[in-house]
Amino acid sequence: MMSGSLSVQDVLEHSFRLVPEKEAAYDGYKRITYKELKNNVEYIASALSQLGIKKGDRVIACLPNWNEFLMIYFSVARIGAILIPCNPRYRTEELVYILENSKAKAAFLMEEFHHIDIFEPYLSRTKNSDQLKHIFTVRFKKEGHYSFDELIELGRSVPAPSVEIDATEDVFTILYTSGTTGKPKGAMLTHQNVIYSAKATAESMKCTKNDVFLIAVPVFHVFGMVPGILTAISVGAQMVFMEKYKAEEALKIIEQEKITVHHGVPTMFILELNHPNFNQYDLSSLRTGIIAAAPCPEEVVKKIRTEMGCDILVSYGLTESSAAVTITSFDDTDYVRSETVGKAIPGAEVKIVDANRKEVGIGEVGELACRSLGVMKGYYEMPEKTREVIDEEGWFYTGDLATIDEKGYVRIVGRKKEMIIRGGYNIYPREIEEIFYKHPSVLEVAVIGLPDTVLGEISCAVIKLKPHHIEDEQSMKAYIKDKVADYKIPDRIVFLEELPTTASGKIKKITLQKIIEEKLKSILR
Repeated sequence: MMSGSLSVQDVLEHSFRLVPEKEAAYDGYKRITYKELKNNVEYIASALSQLGIKKGDRVIACLPNWNEFLMIYFSVARIGAILIPCNPRYRTEELVYILENSKAKAAFLMEEFHHIDIFEPYLSRTKNSDQLKHIFTVRFKKEGHYSFDELIELGRSVPAPSVEIDATEDVFTILYTSGTTGKPKGAMLTHQNVIYSAKATAESMKCTKNDVFLIAVPVFHVFGMVPGILTAISVGAQMVFMEKYKAEEALKIIEQEKITVHHGVPTMFILELNHPNFNQYDLSSLRTGIIAAAPCPEEVVKKIRTEMGCDILVSYGLTESSAAVTITSFDDTDYVRSETVGKAIPGAEVKIVDANRKEVGIGEVGELACRSLGVMKGYYEMPEKTREVIDEEGWFYTGDLATIDEKGYVRIVGRKKEMIIRGGYNIYPREIEEIFYKHPSVLEVAVIGLPDTVLGEISCAVIKLKPHHIEDEQSMKAYIKDKVADYKIPDRIVFLEELPTTASGKIKKITLQKIIEEKLKSILR
């Protein structure tokens, strides 16, 4: 249906022709049809062009899951500029880093968080960057800046210019990876990268124009941008955006809007399944969705399928691969869906390699590498970092430890950097976390390594209990004792009210390590 030479704008164009009057998106405030979306995209593209934004210029969008983000997404693509989505919750230094590193020419900002105060000094040249030329305000007005609505008005008078886009070479977006280690790196994804990934995902989920997607994952994250927005648009489906995720609100939306595709991180599904009012909602419209971005416990996969009636697919992907690398299929059993992340998506190759990047045998643990049309062009202005992860043959080395079985199913064992070496024995946190997730009192768990002068490292399980459940270190150790080898039993078990997470729902293990080291410093040796 769509060839590899299409641009992101062509994908919208295709669906607009197919279903012009159909609702494209609803963000809790306003509903817009494909025709309104397409028209507004043309107007904003024209306005940006009139204001000097041209092909290759970087444009920041620091916005939540709003319809305006959707319009900006396609407007920027329409003129061949490069979209840089940012998490509105970023702190000043993170935004300044992205602004200076990307040399963005324009930025779309919301009123909350007062980002305009961070960006304005760059406009007036009092800071050393002379790149930023425009700030556009979204859902608020500020003297001296065009508002989103004024851009639409400006664009009505002149048609947007036609721009040649080379889908394989031209970058559509630069996504800054959440720098859990060091400074964030800007992954450059081309038009072809994201379209390939979005279409492969649509195929795996058997999506059609009758689907209604719940986009509760952030739109500034690859999960929201590709398997969320672009997959939905590629089939002419409908989207419902959630600005702030709340479990009961999600259940309400599923019932009201008859959601068929529900993407999420495990935490979202865990919170929905455990909500006291879960049984009061009619979730019968649910068909499928992708659960990704963090290890998915077997118990949770089972419950999503049996209690929510949602035939969920487990996927593994990264920002650098435009989301999906592997995905399970509707034919896979519960066991396969919970124990593996499926097989390589259509058109992708995967292999497992040792420390010298030589392929290892079936079932052996090594680093997962992948090669596909979804693999990024590279890190923006970081050629050395790019060469560290992409070789001359186009293989991208993920930094994740995994195994592949004889049928091609991939099991993720954990991050290379997260493996705990306790007295010479390897402990993979994920294996231990999976076991704790089956415990009826556990809501969330993370296993981390702590320094130890005798063993090198010891393991510590940090647990968030479900409301009204009471456990202690003894009860948890007793639970796991006969399920794993003795050296894998966590040396310490700590209970916390909240675990620190990233915007996409991943537990921030480095932050957590610091918190626990501080908490236990009197007893660590």
